[in-house]
Amino acid sequence: MTASEIASHLLGNCASLKHFEVYMFGSTLHGVGEDIDILVVGPNGDALSKLKQEMRVAGDFLPLHILYMQPSEERRTEFVAREHCVHLRKLATRF
Repeated sequence: MTASEIASHLLGNCASLKHFEVYMFGSTLHGVGEDIDILVVGPNGDALSKLKQEMRVAGDFLPLHILYMQPSEERRTEFVAREHCVHLRKLATRF
């Protein structure tokens, strides 16, 4: 699957993603690699628990590596900028 197809798949199967900022990063963006790196930025709580369940189901056949961060943690580390993360919604529009 391409990065765009993966993004579309996740967005279409994980309704809880609308509560979070979700990005892809790493080698999958360039069409190489064995794993799919996903960053989820948002608060803890019930919405995150539900999202984790949805991601497990949606990713049953995908080699997902998911990193969860609080918004303050992402700002401190500047992870999105440093790792050249691309928002899933942006990727899904390329498909």
